[in-house]
Formats: sequence, structure tokens, C-alpha cells
Amino acid sequence: MTGTPSLRPLELKDMEQVAAIYAHYVANGSATFDEVAPDVDAWSAKAVSIVARGLPFLVAEVGGEIAGFAYANPWRPRPAYRHTVEDTVYVAPSNLRLGIGRLLLDALIENCRKTGIEQLIAVIADTGDPASQALHRSAGFVEAGRLVRVGFKHGQWIDTVLMQISLEPVAS
Repeated sequence: MTGTPSLRPLELKDMEQVAAIYAHYVANGSATFDEVAPDVDAWSAKAVSIVARGLPFLVAEVGGEIAGFAYANPWRPRPAYRHTVEDTVYVAPSNLRLGIGRLLLDALIENCRKTGIEQLIAVIADTGDPASQALHRSAGFVEAGRLVRVGFKHGQWIDTVLMQISLEPVAS
């Protein structure tokens, strides 16, 4: 990474880079349980839906390139869950362990807090790599549970760890 990362809301021009970052994780790991990477049109539709709900979709940009992205999406579709969202954070492979994930997660938390979100949930594939759990723990998340053998990808069963942070809305 050369340069200082800047955080900003996602723009439609970012979709190809967002799709490419995510496609890397679909093909090469188990951080996502998707087995086929969504195309740019699918990402565009997802982004429009997220923003239409008043939720944040952020990117970290370094030297004109997208270094990572983060967004919040409804935790569950039923109305009673409307104050709870799930976070998603992905960092471009060339920008791992440079603090991009933490910048994105901190900004996502703050944006969710400002929109009146009460609970933020992380669903983390437990593949043996502690990075995502450590990132969330460092931002104040606590482990809320484990779902055993709920995903099967690349020939292995995978647990998910549920982590949660309670947000206090910012007073106006």
C-alpha cells in the first residue's frame, strides 16, 4: 500500500473493484460461504438495497484503488430485528494487516451508531485464522455464540462464531 487510506461512501464506479476483492475470497478461502462470486450487477443491486435502507456501505481507497470495503445489512428480515444489523468487512489481499480492516470497521460502527442501530452482529467463519475475530474483539465485539458445522466449503465443515457489539446511539 502506498499512501494514506481515505474512507468514503461507496460509489457505483467502485463496483468492479469491490466485486474483484470479494471474488478472491470466494475462490480462495472460506471467509464467505458463497461458492460463486456475484457479478458487478449483483453487487450494484446489493449496494442500492443497502443504501436505500439508510445503512452504510463504505470503501477504503489508497492511491485511487479500493483497498477494502465494509457494509451493514439487516440481520434478519422480520420487523422486530430492525435495530440489529450484520457487518461485512473485506480487505484486498495486497492490503492485509495494514490497518485497513480496523479503519473500515471503526467507521462502520460509528455510521451504524449514528443511524440508530442498537446491535451489530458479526458472523465469522472459524477456519483457524484468528484475524477476523481479533479485529472484531479489538473493536469491542464479544463472542455471543457458535454454530457448529453450518458451512461446507472446499471439502471441509466450518463453524461460525457469532460476535456482537451493543451500540448506544449518538445524542443529537
